[in-house]
Amino acid sequence: MTDPVPYRMPLPGTQPPLDSPAYGSTHKRHPKQPPIRAPFTWTEATAPKLSPVHYPVQSDMSQVNGRAAMGERIIVAGRVLDEDGRPVRGAMVEVWQANAAGRYHHPRDQHDAPLDPNFEGRARLFTDEEGWYRYTSIRPGAYPWRNHHNAWRPVHIHYGLFGAGLAQRMITQMYFPGDPLLPVDPIFNCTADEAARNRLIASFDLEVTQPEWALGYRFDIVLRGKDATPFEDGSEEDH
Repeated sequence: MTDPVPYRMPLPGTQPPLDSPAYGSTHKRHPKQPPIRAPFTWTEATAPKLSPVHYPVQSDMSQVNGRAAMGERIIVAGRVLDEDGRPVRGAMVEVWQANAAGRYHHPRDQHDAPLDPNFEGRARLFTDEEGWYRYTSIRPGAYPWRNHHNAWRPVHIHYGLFGAGLAQRMITQMYFPGDPLLPVDPIFNCTADEAARNRLIASFDLEVTQPEWALGYRFDIVLRGKDATPFEDGSEEDH
């Protein structure tokens, strides 16, 4: 066995701070004390093994029991890469999102937008040997989130990526090109570096698009290095 790859610190401004004044809920959950470095062992690096055998793949969010969800069908595909452009194989990718009306299939979401019985808004898949993943969904809607006066979240999809074990988890969000809410969204703008921030925006991809069926988007994720995708602090309590 080889030793774990040393952690490479991100460039300043390319990752969102744990406490962001414009993003209100960070005040309640960010660490108040300096971090303590914990020993990194093979247990954290390799166990438990995540595989489709124990975590079944669910790659189509556009229907439930053969009944189509309401809204615009889309396809999202991309690669998960390391800082040297090498594919990350076998990574478990979980995604979750609101429906076309901007409401999550979750009891805590009390937005008065309609629920869709044919849309559950969650999927799980694994990257292949070249680091590729792909899923089908419905373009989500924007929704209010009460962070500030007249606050609305841009259209987005949440991502949770697992490496070799549960201790290797990273969370981020994918946004859509041309969304007018992006310039005023505190979560998107937590990342100070513009180039890094724009790596959160998917690109329309004609190769991913399926003729007469669904538009396609490309969203690559780079785990570390100067081109790393901005990641959140690991909490699922945000929007």
